[in-house]
Amino acid sequence: MIKIRPYDSSDWSRLCEIHDAARLDELDASVGRGAFLTLEQTAENEGLFDYTLFVAEVNGLVQGFVAYSEEELAWLYVDPEFYRRGVGRALVRHVKAVLAPTIQIEMLEGNNPALELYLSEGFTVKERVEGNLVGNEAFAAVGLLLAWTAP
Repeated sequence: MIKIRPYDSSDWSRLCEIHDAARLDELDASVGRGAFLTLEQTAENEGLFDYTLFVAEVNGLVQGFVAYSEEELAWLYVDPEFYRRGVGRALVRHVKAVLAPTIQIEMLEGNNPALELYLSEGFTVKERVEGNLVGNEAFAAVGLLLAWTAP
């Protein structure tokens, strides 16, 4: 059973563990591990706490988190041990339920598992963008802009 609840400051160390492990997978599929920065290094600079933040618990342990604004799903990370177990999907569906009618996502091209999840949830690719990696601008990156509109 997956429980979605608001973030609490006591979740911080677990969010760091989840982000840091999952971010390596994301970078392996896109710009490479050389661009890796920990959540502690990037949370303030990238405005993590400027967003609404929710976590997903499985058996009382946080296994994923999502951060969003009124129209953007900005952060979504799941513990690699819980990939493909419904945690990411539950977080996406939570955001869809509270943000309808329109949501946008920017993601790194090459992160095919994330892309497959978003496409299966009705998102479509709207644009491909080349530029620098947000948060670590020394690295070139290609991003995808996805959007979902409630039926």
